[in-house]
Amino acid sequence: MRGGLDAGSRVDRRSLLVVSPAGAATAAPRAGSVDAMCTVVIDIPASAADPVRLLAVRDEDRDRPWRGLGPWWPERGGILGVRDDRAGGAWLAVDSAAGRLAVLLNREDLSGRGDDEVISRGGIPLDAVEHGIPDQPLTRGFNLVEVDAAGAHLVEWDGLIARRTRLTPGTHMVAHHAVDDPGTPRISRWLDEFRRAGLAPGEEWWMPWLDVVKRSTVDPSASVLRRDAHDDLVLESLLVCAASIGPDGVDVREARLIEPGQWDDGLVARLRAAIPSGRAAAADTPR
Repeated sequence: MRGGLDAGSRVDRRSLLVVSPAGAATAAPRAGSVDAMCTVVIDIPASAADPVRLLAVRDEDRDRPWRGLGPWWPERGGILGVRDDRAGGAWLAVDSAAGRLAVLLNREDLSGRGDDEVISRGGIPLDAVEHGIPDQPLTRGFNLVEVDAAGAHLVEWDGLIARRTRLTPGTHMVAHHAVDDPGTPRISRWLDEFRRAGLAPGEEWWMPWLDVVKRSTVDPSASVLRRDAHDDLVLESLLVCAASIGPDGVDVREARLIEPGQWDDGLVARLRAAIPSGRAAAADTPR
């Protein structure tokens, strides 16, 4: 499932996935119960000499046990990730040596499969950075953002068909439907603001984007930081990750929200103080 195809909808012969360029028309997804969970903002540079920049917000039940970025899967070598302790998988995974990152967002599943016919989605990011994911995953639907120094792809799996789209240069947002989906309120309201904000020079490139995240909280219905009821759960934004993936390697840092779903002004300082992913590999205990 790796490699870049840009022009024309076709099949990637290495993965047997339907592949389409960013912006190509796709069937409109049905409304589902995952509509508000997790957000990715990503900037693809025009030059391969520059890094891809990514800001990811994790939304989950605050009572579901998890661990921050670390080497929680010794059987997978040097892979790091944000671990879901209940299922044992990852939300975000990084292979620093290979220069790859993947982050998972839930998506409605259209397959009609029962719970006994599917497995956890948490293995998908880990497999993606290690050796690639299967053509027909045995999981519920998901969106997967895959990033390396050459660029980024969005894999969309609805339980029936998997599509892999190469993201074009520029700033994009991903939630639970297509990239830059205008039907997702936080994307329609804030994508242009992220594009106008741009990136700051230097190591704190994410500062303008965090300002947009802060401003988005004035409207809870379109906020990047979420607090939403889904079925019998309340799902809230718990973690913000900022990642740079380029020819010089991968740098990922994280900051937890003090109060889930709410902005606090200490978030910037926590990101500044976070241990970058290259040094996080030395950690061996939960944070």
